Parts: sequence; C-alpha cells; structure tokens
Amino acid sequence: MIPDFEFERGAAARGFRTIAGVDEVGRGPLAGPVTAAAVVFTEGQIPEGLNDSKKLTARARERLYDEIMSVAVVCVAHATVEEIEEHNILRASHLAMTRALAGLACAADYALIDGNMLPRDLALPAQPVVKGDARCLSISAASIVAKTVRDNLMVDLAQQHPGYGWETNMGYGSKSHMAALQDLGVTPHHRRLFKPVHNILYQANLLTD
Repeated sequence: MIPDFEFERGAAARGFRTIAGVDEVGRGPLAGPVTAAAVVFTEGQIPEGLNDSKKLTARARERLYDEIMSVAVVCVAHATVEEIEEHNILRASHLAMTRALAGLACAADYALIDGNMLPRDLALPAQPVVKGDARCLSISAASIVAKTVRDNLMVDLAQQHPGYGWETNMGYGSKSHMAALQDLGVTPHHRRLFKPVHNILYQANLLTD
C-alpha cells in the first residue's frame, strides 16, 4: 500500500480549499505526551517517499521531516501526561489533534483524520481514514512530523531523567524501561494510570505502609 493524494483531491472536488491531514503518535508509551501534527500540502509540492512513519527508518523520517517543513503548512501540538490522566489516552489524542488543526497558520476548512473516529467538538468538516498514514499523503506526512517531534522530545527528556532509555525506547515499555521503573521509580513524565506504572506505584506504597 502506497499513500496517494486521492483523499485530498476528493475533498477539493467537493469545494474544500485547505485540506489538512492529521495524525498522532504516542498512545502506547508509559511516559511522555501524546503528539499530533496537521499538514496542508499544495499539490505538486509533495516530497517523494512519504509513508506511514512506522515503515520508515529514523534517517528517512528526519530527511522527510525537513522536506515536509520546507513545503507544507504544519502545526504540531501535544496533550500532556496530566491531560492523559485527566481524560483518557483516546480523548487526549483527540485534544492534541484539534490543537494541531487550530494552530495552522492557514485555517483548514477540511480535515483527513487517521483512524476510525473523529475528535468531538471538531470545528470543521472532517473524514476519518482507517490506516490513513499508509493511504493518504497528508496523513503520512503528519505521522512523520509527529513522530519526529515526539522522538526528539523524548531524547531531550532522557537527558533530564537518565537510566530509563527514553532516547531509544521513546517511553514505550521496553524490558530496560521496565527494569528502570523498578530500580529508579516513577518520574513526573510517567503515565501513572497506565497499568505497568500503576502496579509499580502500588508495590511501592505497600512497601512504605
């Protein structure tokens, strides 16, 4: 499956002028925010090689990120660990998506959203696209931008909290990350309601009671 521009063309044929692809990354990690990007392309100015960010090497993502930023209108937004815990990870993901759309320098009048659900309270017409990061070029670009930004953010956080391996596991529950949670404890950037983190906190409370 190779992404194409047919979803964008279809929206344009219905009269929409500024069509944004939107995707998020970071639902599964035990630490860090969830991050979303919105990308608006002009047809004819689209980098070659776009695809689902998970199918690309880190080097390819970095190269494509630079190319996307040079030709597209882009906004990246986050939902914090506190917001993930206040709402839930799905709602927080949707918050990040709506923030990314709202922050675009040119207001979109239509959105193509990765997945099978639309964020509630969306302020513009939109279409969910299942597996959109592998089917729709704007969503592919959004997945690349969001992952690149979030990965770099986790590398920065790894400098502040060494030992958890966030520079390589990006906050996901790798074996080394789980071992560090047991040895070093829970940081403010951990999602305390996620089961593995919650269990460690519960064990720690038992030991101190």
